[in-house]
Amino acid sequence: MIDSGESDTNLCMNCHQGRESTVSVDRLIGDTEPDAQADNLRFLNPHYFAAGATRHGTEAKGAYEYEGKEYVGFFDHGNVNECSDCHETHALVVDSAVCADCHEEVQTAEDMANVRYNFVDYDGDGDDQEGIYFEIQDMRAALWAAAQAYATETVGTAIAYNGSSYPYFFIDGNGNGEVDADEANGDNQFKAWTPRLLRAAYNYQYSGKDPGAFAHNPRYILQTLYDGVEDLGGDVSAMTRPGPYED
Repeated sequence: MIDSGESDTNLCMNCHQGRESTVSVDRLIGDTEPDAQADNLRFLNPHYFAAGATRHGTEAKGAYEYEGKEYVGFFDHGNVNECSDCHETHALVVDSAVCADCHEEVQTAEDMANVRYNFVDYDGDGDDQEGIYFEIQDMRAALWAAAQAYATETVGTAIAYNGSSYPYFFIDGNGNGEVDADEANGDNQFKAWTPRLLRAAYNYQYSGKDPGAFAHNPRYILQTLYDGVEDLGGDVSAMTRPGPYED
């Protein structure tokens, strides 16, 4: 379990630390070549709301970390580092008034997506004023586009995703990029995994299942998404990979 010393946050992280990590993904992949399919490969679900692992970044390795890359660790959020500093216990509702103390753009809970702590255009869309939440969403979209292209062009089996329907990744039989009603079933689950595609899919799922990642540790999530796009051969020429929080 992730260690937070004597913090009451340990109670929260008993459930919110995720169930998989870089370590378990690498263990499953073993020595399989990056673009090779193998019978043992399957999607590993990191589980939901792994906020504790996100907060600790590379110290927990909750998202998949690519070999040879450096990742940020714990996100020190000033005077709001305990889960209960922002969340109501058990209800998990965020007290937006806490954010408003430092982020004047926050007036309501919906405004939290507009929080911005610097003005680097990470996703390369030309907008350096949008909230960091939107930078993450655009980077997720880029990762998924790269994953779909890779699945079709390299693996030879089109893939589609439905975050509300287990096992989430399905064969895209008609190639429309979506999971249609007749495709969302276990018999149609995507099984043509390669290590490269599995790593990307894991980070896509991880970043989507922690909806508060933009506040929990945005640079960590952006780093893992950027590296996934790059590894799949996607275009990162306009993007910026975040550096340490000291930057």
